[in-house]
Amino acid sequence: MKSARLVSILLLLQTRGRMTAAELAAELEVSVRTVYRDVEALGAAGVPLYGDAGHAGGYRLLDGYRTRLTGLTTDEAEALFLAGAPGPAAELGLGSVLAAAQLKVRAALPRELREHADRVSGRFHLDAPGWYADAAEAPYLPAVADAVWNSRVLHVLYRRWAEPTDVQRRLEPYGLVLKAGRWYVVAGPGPRTFRVDQILELAPSDEEFTRPDGFDLAAYWTRYQRDFHDRLYRGEALVRLAPGTTLPRAVRVDGHADEEGWTVARVPIESVERAHGEFLGLGAAVEILEPARLRAMIAATVAELAERYGNSRASGGD
Repeated sequence: MKSARLVSILLLLQTRGRMTAAELAAELEVSVRTVYRDVEALGAAGVPLYGDAGHAGGYRLLDGYRTRLTGLTTDEAEALFLAGAPGPAAELGLGSVLAAAQLKVRAALPRELREHADRVSGRFHLDAPGWYADAAEAPYLPAVADAVWNSRVLHVLYRRWAEPTDVQRRLEPYGLVLKAGRWYVVAGPGPRTFRVDQILELAPSDEEFTRPDGFDLAAYWTRYQRDFHDRLYRGEALVRLAPGTTLPRAVRVDGHADEEGWTVARVPIESVERAHGEFLGLGAAVEILEPARLRAMIAATVAELAERYGNSRASGGD
């Protein structure tokens, strides 16, 4: 544990510059006294580290000193190469940059860690888009990414679902999110979420904006997904599912088994019309109990199919 902590102190000072003993202790979750002992150990090992007293004091490394020690564990090296998704990086215009960075990191790794990293690259491949869907063309993605990075305002012509479909928007892009093969830009004011592939025209500007203090992109996206699901599935259906039946979309089924072994559960639905098509795909493995309108629609469709196929037009056979 001590050796790992010494490495952490080195890397913190190398990346952040001057840090006080209290700041190091808080970062490493140890006591200030432990930091004092660790700093003495680094000095005794020949690391050019010194401390300044006073209000603006702290520990720092000698100017120009860089350690070649990465401090990476086996798991960390594997995770680093697994996380580098070449597809999304290329879409952002960073494909060659990612490849160069991985090459440099690989060269700096000890032989054992390099072998582990190579094993991960050869055995795991991340493919973000889902099946049965073409990759969304987003020609303005690099321009949006540049605006995100430089806090520049964008003026776009955006296609939405509601009328009027094509609208002008002024965006203050806070961040980009890749979800199921599609890129989304989270932008102010609001913030609001826009699909990058629905941007029809884009005009960059020199106008800068100030990113809101404390804005957390990951936390926003988590809330957005939860709210989107709540808005999308506002209805509910009471159904009976045959043993082993899987619903056509990922939804948790909390229910109880009846006397025939079927699961009786309430399932969120987007609309009666959408649920009609989804549940028909399950055939005889599902029975709709509520709402009455959905049950009647299913019954009418089944009756129509029975009449159509009962009055066979096929030729030949008995």
